[in-house]
Amino acid sequence: MNNAETNKEQEGDIESALLDADLFVKYKAPGRAVKRLQTALERSPRSVELRERLRTICSAHKLPEEAARQCLALASLYIGREDFEAAHERLLEAKQLDPRINIAPGLDAIRRARRPDLPQPEADAAATTTRPAATLLGDLSIISLFDAVQVLENARLTGALIITNPAEQGRVLFNEGRIVGAEAESLSGTDAFRRIVELTSGTFEFKRADLPFAVTINASSNTNLILDSLRQFDEENRMD
Repeated sequence: MNNAETNKEQEGDIESALLDADLFVKYKAPGRAVKRLQTALERSPRSVELRERLRTICSAHKLPEEAARQCLALASLYIGREDFEAAHERLLEAKQLDPRINIAPGLDAIRRARRPDLPQPEADAAATTTRPAATLLGDLSIISLFDAVQVLENARLTGALIITNPAEQGRVLFNEGRIVGAEAESLSGTDAFRRIVELTSGTFEFKRADLPFAVTINASSNTNLILDSLRQFDEENRMD
C-alpha cells in the first residue's frame, strides 16, 4: 500500500471514529465515546481532530485529567503547526483543568519555536550545583523564566527576581508568589514584563523582601499574565 492509500485509509478511520463518538454522546454513553477516540488515537496520534473532540467530550463529562492531557498534546501539535495562539489557549485550559500541571515547558517551547534564532538550553545543567542554596539563582539558557516564576509562585515568596542580560537588566516583583510589578530600563508594569519575558539568555537571582511591593500589575494569575504577554507579542509581529 502506497503513502496516498495509507493516508486515505487513515483519514477514513478518523472520520469513522468521530462519527461513532458523536453517536455515543448522543445516546448518553460518553465513556464509550472516550474509549473509541482513544483507540483511534493509537493509530493516528497526531490527529488534531481526534484530540479536540476527545478534549471537548472529557471537559463536558467531568473527566478533567484526560481533558488536560489532551490539551497538552494539542499544544505540542499546534506549536509544530506554528499556531501559537491555539497553543497558548490549550496550555491555559490545561492549567485550569488541573492546577497541578506545570505548563512552563510548554510556554518555553512556544517562545523558542517562535524565535529559532535564540540559543537553545544546554543539555548539561551540572554547573548549577555550585550555586549557593541560600537564594534562587539561575542561567536563563538552562532554566527558563517560566520555571523560575512557578517555583516562586509555589513557594509563595515575596521579593524581586532580578534578570541580568548583556543588553539590559530588569526585575519582576512578587507578593506571596503573585507577580505584582516589573521594571526594565525606563519601562514599568506590563510593558516591562513583556520585554523581560522574551529574554532567553542571561542570569536571574531572587532577593527576598520583608514588605510587599506596590501593585502595578494586576493579573488574575501569573499564567494568564505570561500568556497575555506572549499573545500581544505575536499580534505585534503579525502587524509588522
